[in-house]
Amino acid sequence: MFTWVEDITMAAKNGSTTIEKEQIFGMAEQEMEYRVDLFNRYKESELNMGENSCIDRCVSKYWQVTNLIGQLLGSNRPPM
Repeated sequence: MFTWVEDITMAAKNGSTTIEKEQIFGMAEQEMEYRVDLFNRYKESELNMGENSCIDRCVSKYWQVTNLIGQLLGSNRPPM
C-alpha cells in the first residue's frame, strides 16, 4: 500500500542518488497533499447517529480515500 515508504528504506540502504531520493520524497509529499485535500472534502460537522453506533462507516470512508489516492498517484494527476 505505502510503497514509497519501502522505496525510501531501499534508497537509504542502497545509496540511491539524491535525485532518486528527491523523487521518492516528492511522491510522499504528493500523497499527503491528496490526503489533506480529500479529507477536507469528506469532512462532516459531526458524526451522524449511524456513525456513532458503528465505526465501520468511517473506516469505509478512509479506505475509499486511500484507494482514490492510489489511483491519483498512479495516474500522476494533480490534486482535484
